[in-house]
Amino acid sequence: MTAHEGPCPEWVADCRLRAATDLLTHTWDPVVLAALRTGPHRRRELRAAIGGISDKVLTDTLRRLLSSGLVDRRAHAEAPPRVEYGLTRLGRSLVEGPLLALGRWAVEHGDELLEAQEDAAGGPADPAGTPSPATRVPRG
Repeated sequence: MTAHEGPCPEWVADCRLRAATDLLTHTWDPVVLAALRTGPHRRRELRAAIGGISDKVLTDTLRRLLSSGLVDRRAHAEAPPRVEYGLTRLGRSLVEGPLLALGRWAVEHGDELLEAQEDAAGGPADPAGTPSPATRVPRG
């Protein structure tokens, strides 16, 4: 059985599951996809909506999402030229399916995740070295 016929027997380069999980390996990809869920946006609108993303990183992210078939680019014949980026049918299925589920999970379990990461990194602890719930900073 090849990777294209069903589940991958191993993590081969053309495995469907690997291709799907690779969509989440780039920090800004899910963020840009989520920003586009409300409809097409121009580059400057995306940068403003996202915040903290450089122009180069946004360019690289949009190119990667375009090449994955998740985003399309529409150039409008106007003066001055206007270019908008929007979700494709495939992109919308990702945003409204797995990314929405991941967002719900993050809301429900985000504090636990951050606390576990803080504990593993040697965050606030009592004198014996055991992390103390009382010393944790509440998140909300």
